[in-house]
Parts: sequence; structure tokens; C-alpha cells
Amino acid sequence: MTPSLLEETDSRAILRHGLPDRYLDADDIAVIFKVPKETVYQWRKKRIGPPGFRIGRYIRYDPADVSAYVAQRKSADHDAA
Repeated sequence: MTPSLLEETDSRAILRHGLPDRYLDADDIAVIFKVPKETVYQWRKKRIGPPGFRIGRYIRYDPADVSAYVAQRKSADHDAA
């Protein structure tokens, strides 16, 4: 069993909103949003999830971009209600 995102992150390296102070991967995004990793891949394919960027063959997510994505989704949801 793999450690959870928060268990493997040093508590001193946590940014606001509970995100770690490092680039995130698809596993991290799946844990944060409590969705299957395949959903994260589908979001990227459809360009509807948090923005990621490629480092070689790996996709990484900036915690600041993930926070901004959540804020944008909250705003859009609030405006629709």
C-alpha cells in the first residue's frame, strides 16, 4: 500500500490549501480530487481539468495552478446557482 499524499509530504513543505510545495503528478491529482487516475487522464485529454505541463514523458501539475483551477470552478459553480 502506498502512503497517502499528506503522509509522504513533510508538514513544513505544505502550502496553503493543503497542497504540497512540489510539483504534483496524476496520482496526486487523483488523491486530491478523490477520482480514479484514469479520470485525471481523461480530463487532460479533454482539456477540462487542472492545467498540467510535460517534463519529458511525464505530466506534472503546479500546486498554484491546481488552486487557481479549484477557485475558478468554485466561482463558475457559484455563478451558475
